[in-house]
Formats: sequence, C-alpha cells, structure tokens
Amino acid sequence: MGAAYRTLFASTFAFVICFAVWMVFGVIGIPIRRELGLNGTEFGLLTATPVLSGAVLRLPFGIWTDRFGGRRVMAALLLLAVIPTWLVTYAEKLWQFLLIGLLLGAVGASFAVGTPYVARFFPAARRGLAMGVFGAGTGGAALNLFVAPWLVDHFGWHMVPRIYALALLATAVLFWLFSAPDPGVGGDRKPAGPGTQLRVLRDPRVWKYCQFYSLMFGGFTALTLWMPQYFIGEYGVTIAVAAALAAAFSLPGGVLRALGGALADRYGAHATTWWVLWVAWIALFLLSYPQTELIVHTVRGPAQFGIGLNLWSFTPLLFVLGVALAFGMASTFKYLGDDFPDNLGVVAGIVGMVGGLAGFLLPIIWGGLLDLLGIRSSAFMLLYGIVWTSLVLIYFTEVKRIDFRGREPSD
Repeated sequence: MGAAYRTLFASTFAFVICFAVWMVFGVIGIPIRRELGLNGTEFGLLTATPVLSGAVLRLPFGIWTDRFGGRRVMAALLLLAVIPTWLVTYAEKLWQFLLIGLLLGAVGASFAVGTPYVARFFPAARRGLAMGVFGAGTGGAALNLFVAPWLVDHFGWHMVPRIYALALLATAVLFWLFSAPDPGVGGDRKPAGPGTQLRVLRDPRVWKYCQFYSLMFGGFTALTLWMPQYFIGEYGVTIAVAAALAAAFSLPGGVLRALGGALADRYGAHATTWWVLWVAWIALFLLSYPQTELIVHTVRGPAQFGIGLNLWSFTPLLFVLGVALAFGMASTFKYLGDDFPDNLGVVAGIVGMVGGLAGFLLPIIWGGLLDLLGIRSSAFMLLYGIVWTSLVLIYFTEVKRIDFRGREPSD
C-alpha cells in the first residue's frame, strides 16, 4: 500500500495547485475589474470563464484517464497549463482575459483525472475516503485566497500568474517522481473505445448525481469565486480581509472533504447526502435574507427595525454551508464509486463536467441578478432553490424508493 498512499498524496498535492490556479481570477479579477471598469455581469464572466473550459474538458480527460492512465494524463496537464497561466500577465483587454482563461481553465479537468486514478489503488471499503482525501485538493481555493491577495498587495496582480505558472512546473516534476503507474491500464487489459465507455451515460442515475454535484461542487466553486467581492461590496472590507473571510467558506470545503468521504464510507452515500441537503437548506434560508429596514407605526409613533446579517453572523453561516457542501461533494462521489467502479473515469468526467458548468454559469447569473435587482443575497436565494430541487429528487428516488419511470425498483 506504500505506492497507493504515495500516489494519493502526490495526486492530492497536484490537485491543490491546479485548483488554486483554476480559482485565480476570483482574487486578481478584483483589480482587473477596476482597471477595465467591468459591471457585475462582465465580472462574473471573467471569473467563471476558466471554470467553463475546466468543466467541458472533464469528460474527455476522464475518458483519456481510463484509456492511458492517470499518471501520464495528470503530468501532461500540469505541463501544458504552464503556458496560458504565464500569459495572463500580458492580457490587457477583456476578450484577451477570456481567451486565456479558457486555456488556463484546463487545470480544472485535473479532478476527472485524479479521482479514478487514486480510486483504483484502494479497495471499495476505503475508496470513499481515498477519493475524499484527493478531493480535499479543493482546499487550493483557500490557498489562493491567502497567497494571491498577499502577492497583489506587495507586487501587483501581474505577479500572481507568474508565480502560479512556476508552481505548476515544479508540481509536474514532483508528481512524476512520487506517483506510481495507473493499475487500471496496461498489461493484458484492452481499453474500451469511447463509444463503449459512453454507453454508461444512458443510466439515469448518472444524471441524478450530476444534479447533486451541480449544487455541491458547482455551488462551492461559484461561491469561492464570488465571495471576495461580496464581502467587499456588502461589508466594505479590504481585499485582503475579504479573501481571508471567504476562506472561512472555501477552506472547510477542501479540508473536510476527506471527512465527508469517511462518513459516506461508514453511513452510506444516501444518508450523508440527505442530511447535507437539509443543513444547506437551513444555512441558505438564513443567508438569503437581504439587509432590510422596517418601520412599524405604533401608538407612540414610528419604530424602526433592521433585519439582516452582520459580518460576524454571516461568516459562521457561510462556514456551515462550506462544511455541508464539502461533505456533499464527497458523498456524491461515494455514489459513483459504489455504482460505477468499472466506468469511474467517464462517469466522474460527466458528473464533474456538469458540476463545473454550474460553477461557470452561477457567477454569471448572479452578476445578472445583481445588475437587475441590486440585491447581493440573490446569489443565495438561487442556491436555495437548487437545494429544494435536490431534496425533491433524492426524496422520490431514494427515500420513497421510486425510480425515474415511476415504479418501485426491483431490488
């Protein structure tokens, strides 16, 4: 098992760096927004563009991982991502940032590479924990929130992509030295063709898990990008303070994902996901309430009341939501490991792609809602509705044990 754990930690470290790079516009996008004079929708597009390409590429990278092995694909991805990351420094117009962001976003596909790769080193009883440990690499979002603001404050935003490009290069070397060949490829095993691999997508369970992951991972990714500017606009803090407070959300989303995997191994993917959804529902209900001033006309004259979350009540609730989404990301992939062990690469690719697409669309939609309504908490209102959809879906397909065709499952 020495090679298994060595590979697990090498892959997790690589994913940490990839995720930090993937989220880079969540921080450097703030000074870029000031330089270019972007509105809310344009800022959402800027921060979310890397998420789009990272999401779309998860499916082909998942297929390639099943065919060629996670070690080769991950190393190649790390090396190729160095170039667009460095080129961010030279962008001057919005379309240039968007184009380079599409290329840089390929690092987001590293999740679809590492998940099946590390899972193949572990037995089913420990697969949830292994995938949870690897998934803890989303803690790279918190790393970005600490490192990038410091670099911006001391050297300007142009230094951030340069440092990140060098980090990718060093990580590629370290990953290759400490990882092991993928046990799922090579030898007498003949890789299936893409057509055969994609047949699994006919299974309706795949699309149910896509919906779960669009909330868990899509919501996590989008909020990681959105929260620094949310804190600045809503509470008037500096960029460094905003990034540190946003880490209260993104840090547990990474660190506690491994614990979520362990819980899913012990109590099952269904039980973990069910309770995660209810916790997220409560947190989002409270976070959705906008800052409100009420005037009540009493017999002694008007009485004014304020309803809303201040900074010190908002941040703990955001932390709770981050923990819930961390557990939910892990439990969703426990479903995949249990139900699709022989097609984990392609299934992880499609589920990860849909989750990433949600992470791309949500900041743009939030920017549009902010421009239209002028209410920042409308972002949480939208997530609240998505949680309701997930609760209804899991109730009718698992609690009530009704399949997608309206019949009781034969098992």
